[in-house]
Amino acid sequence: MLQIDRWKRILIVGLALLGLALAAPNLFYQRVEQHNDAVATIEKTGVETPELIAQRDGWPSWLPSGLVNLGLDLRGGAHLLGEVRVAEVYKSRMDSLWPEIRNALAAERQTIGSIRRLPAEDGVLKLEIGNADQMQRAVEIVRGFSDPITTLTGAGQQSLSILADGSTITVQLSDAEKEATDQRTVLQSLEIIRRRVDEVGTREPTIMQQGKDRILIQVPGIGSAEELKELIGTTAKLTFHSVIGVGSDPNARAQVGQIIVPDLEQEGLFYTLEESPVVTGDELVDAMPATDQNGQPAVDFRFNPSGARKFGDYTAANVGQPFAIVLDNEVVSAPNIRQAIRGGSGQISGAMDYDEANRLAVLLRAGALPAQMDFLEERTIGPELGQDSIDAGRLSAIVATVAVVAYMIASYGLFGVFASVSVIINVILILAVMSVLGATMTLPGIAGIVLTVGTAVDANVIIFERIREELRAGKKVVRAIGDGFSEAMSAIIDANVTTFIAAAVMFFMGSGPVKGFAVTMTIGLVTSVFTAIFLTRLMIVWWIERRKPQELVL
Repeated sequence: MLQIDRWKRILIVGLALLGLALAAPNLFYQRVEQHNDAVATIEKTGVETPELIAQRDGWPSWLPSGLVNLGLDLRGGAHLLGEVRVAEVYKSRMDSLWPEIRNALAAERQTIGSIRRLPAEDGVLKLEIGNADQMQRAVEIVRGFSDPITTLTGAGQQSLSILADGSTITVQLSDAEKEATDQRTVLQSLEIIRRRVDEVGTREPTIMQQGKDRILIQVPGIGSAEELKELIGTTAKLTFHSVIGVGSDPNARAQVGQIIVPDLEQEGLFYTLEESPVVTGDELVDAMPATDQNGQPAVDFRFNPSGARKFGDYTAANVGQPFAIVLDNEVVSAPNIRQAIRGGSGQISGAMDYDEANRLAVLLRAGALPAQMDFLEERTIGPELGQDSIDAGRLSAIVATVAVVAYMIASYGLFGVFASVSVIINVILILAVMSVLGATMTLPGIAGIVLTVGTAVDANVIIFERIREELRAGKKVVRAIGDGFSEAMSAIIDANVTTFIAAAVMFFMGSGPVKGFAVTMTIGLVTSVFTAIFLTRLMIVWWIERRKPQELVL
């Protein structure tokens, strides 16, 4: 009953050796990490600098290079909790709706009379028509811009709330549309933040929604929370506007539908612009760092077909007129249109260095945040603290392993040695699987490994105690060992299945540290069953074949 086929022996030993090979890169963490970063940079840029080549060659390419990613609490990094200003989107929607409603009403000016936008709070569009007797027709035209809401909670409702009073029409988003807009805004912000963080090459960031309008951002390996805020908090909102006038008074009174924006480079210079942009950065498809005609840092950008068409039509109709390139409410440039620009591409240049040009390109490629974010909580975890956590986790794992090994050897002698070897290989296999999966190791994850070290011997204890019972019943050594493994199998499976269910619940229902613990716990369950049932059994079979014992004291 203890016979193990040759192919099974080869498979068991092969899996153990493969685990050793896959886990080995973690012993040379910094060197392998530099190798992986250099390979990724070379593949992305196609440029091989001497420094990148040296880092790439620092680890043989034919060896495994997978690593266990270190979480925020181990590597250090930044933690932010941001709140999205969803109300800003309401204002943006009304501002963009005004030109369309104005043009639609103007088409029936002879009937409706004059159309004028009145001052109103943010998120509200208030307009006045000249002929109050035609209010019903005007409301009908405005209602044409309202769409049915497709969400389950808003089914049967319209996107706009329209109120007529005398000669005044008040338009704003309906409550159902506001709720749907809030959800879209947060989800869009999540995706844009994720793209921005991924662009700068950080590892295993945690970006998730918390509550209705808050976003949790944890990025290991980044320098500080302030650096992360600069990357995420910048809207990088690029727009192109018609220029109405230029002046030096920032407090000049702008008419409804106009804005006053400062110049980025020249202090004291302010532009009066049409509030509704000709083209927005949402229609950008690419942005890359470059140099201008003077060899200075710049950013080349390219529009999608619709943006290129609008940009081309506008420049063709306004040759000789200035237009403003506005980035985050500052005029980057305001050149005169010399000819129609039909190619759909352009360049931003000015007071920036190469790092700023690269960052601006990253932000533009990722897209503009739909709304500003207020950071309610920010923390920076230094790499020294992360290293302290690693050292403490490593020490606890070593102490736990030594204690378990000592207990097993003291209790079961040579069989305790076999079990101890299995426990050590079990830990190695956990690291190997996490390296292959690219899983993230957190401090709770280390706790999961330490717990796995303790529970990994449970299967061996069950098997050894069962063997003792068989020996006390007078069975021969080989028969007792074989029956011990067979009879203990059901108890081992039951114990691990129940633990697996608990780990699965923690993974799917928990978040952050709880998930890290559940991941290592789940992987440890699988590897501990393999090492206890197959690897320990193989070592015992080798011992029996070599020594052929007639008696066994266990």
